[in-house]
Amino acid sequence: MGALLEQFDLIQQFIVAGGAVLPFILLVSVVLWFLVVERLLFFKFHYPSLRDQWLQEWHQRNDKSSKHARHIRLAMISQASMTLQNSLPLIKMLVAVCPLIGLLGTVTGMIHVFDVMAVTGNGNPRAMADGVSQATIPTMAGMVIAIGGLYFNRLLEERANEEIHRLSDLLQNH
Repeated sequence: MGALLEQFDLIQQFIVAGGAVLPFILLVSVVLWFLVVERLLFFKFHYPSLRDQWLQEWHQRNDKSSKHARHIRLAMISQASMTLQNSLPLIKMLVAVCPLIGLLGTVTGMIHVFDVMAVTGNGNPRAMADGVSQATIPTMAGMVIAIGGLYFNRLLEERANEEIHRLSDLLQNH
């Protein structure tokens, strides 16, 4: 239990050292990873039953080649596409926002450095180092989160596209 409390203390020190912007990066990170995990769990557990339901619905149809049947097939594929790509634009947006919030942290940290220089002159390196820390930690945190998010965003987009094509192939006239 003591080791866990020590880890929380280290995280709190890191957040304080990163300045006022770092809690926003943390919030964006939590939302981003929640959405990524939700999509991964969706593909693993929920999507197979949905796919089977759509296939069963299609195979129960007697008419699979008329114009009306083709429109129903396209509607089913469109519904599947919307379901599979749910949350992906939000994930992409959060990935893009992370470095921008980090950049905001850089600007606010540098403002702190310049404020210290204006008040104390160049004679207080400790106060300037605090501002430099506030400038670099949010940038690093935003970039690290964005890099990991880019990987999973691409993985989820590819998986969604593969499943849409696979479902499209399975919902044929045969």
